[in-house]
Amino acid sequence: MELITVPLGQLQANAYLVLEGREVVVVDPGGEGAALAAALSERGLELKAVWLTHAHFDHVGGLAALRRSVPGVSVHMHAADEPLLRMAAAAAARWGIEIEQPPTDYVAVAHGETLTAGGITAVALHTPGHAPGHLAFHFPGSGAVLSGDALFAGSIGRTDLPLCDHEQLVAGIRRELLSLPPTTRVYPGHGGPTTVGAEATGNPFL
Repeated sequence: MELITVPLGQLQANAYLVLEGREVVVVDPGGEGAALAAALSERGLELKAVWLTHAHFDHVGGLAALRRSVPGVSVHMHAADEPLLRMAAAAAARWGIEIEQPPTDYVAVAHGETLTAGGITAVALHTPGHAPGHLAFHFPGSGAVLSGDALFAGSIGRTDLPLCDHEQLVAGIRRELLSLPPTTRVYPGHGGPTTVGAEATGNPFL
């Protein structure tokens, strides 16, 4: 499995391309969806699915254009984030940012569910607090987890936004992420990677 980080949108949220051969899953297309689709096509990659860690506007800003460019591709997220998905464009506008409202059809993902798209497989871990339906995607065979906006290098997700809960966030990180092997590489929704071990011992918020 190959993992490519692509910061997108005005807030430069990390989108991730998860590749297995010529198959790819896009995680959190935060902007520039048409350009992203074109780049995949130029490289002969087949988009199998879109997975969302959560539906804040900076993580879904490119979803509409991406799906328009690749008709029929499915979007997978936790159902508790549906209100955020439905108000994504309005939420962006409150920050002075314009995005195209994402489509609101999706495949609901449950905690502990194994997601499979082509040859790509991950386990979904419900880590709410920054968003009610926030998910992390764990790739046990590759020793990696996409932590979204739950856990960062030396920090955690903000909880001063609507539908956030600080205590829930910290509890979910400890339960679902810090319980992974210490060598697990953590790829967050913003900024650079870290490891579970580094955050378990050195993150001042935990």
